Amino acid sequence: MISRFIAFVLAVTAGILASQAPEFAQQYRQRLGGAIDELARVIDNFDQDAAASGNTQPAALALMARNSEPLVRSQSVSMAQTIIRHERLSEQQAAFENNPPFARLVVFFREFDGPLVESTLRSFEPAVPATAEGIVFAGIGFLVIYVVLRGLGLLFRPRRRRHHRHAAGNA
Repeated sequence: MISRFIAFVLAVTAGILASQAPEFAQQYRQRLGGAIDELARVIDNFDQDAAASGNTQPAALALMARNSEPLVRSQSVSMAQTIIRHERLSEQQAAFENNPPFARLVVFFREFDGPLVESTLRSFEPAVPATAEGIVFAGIGFLVIYVVLRGLGLLFRPRRRRHHRHAAGNA
């Protein structure tokens, strides 16, 4: 009886933990939007500076890359990486927006951004699953652990031997 209770408690815990996957992905998407907005601001400032000096973005990057000053050359590389990251994150955001809820988790696991995952983990706040995704993940987490633990319990439970009394012979 106690093993059933322990299995139930562990299964509930697993369900609660599994339900946090969609919540984590939601908080990640919120950070993603903020990161995209900030990168766009940096790129817009660069583009304005480039235009003010009579250059396009690619021409300004090429000019900086040819500069004799190492700091200017490294800034060219940094800005090019910023532009690429902005494009990648924008594509990921579009993929989130263009997919149904359960497919968003696939998008997240396939295309996540490491620095954004780290910052999301640092400030992650668990939440009660109020979405279909959260409820389904909670149920799956519960069922998987409960079935595994109950199966292990049945596998390792000592077998009970039935003692048959002979009514006539042992009296």
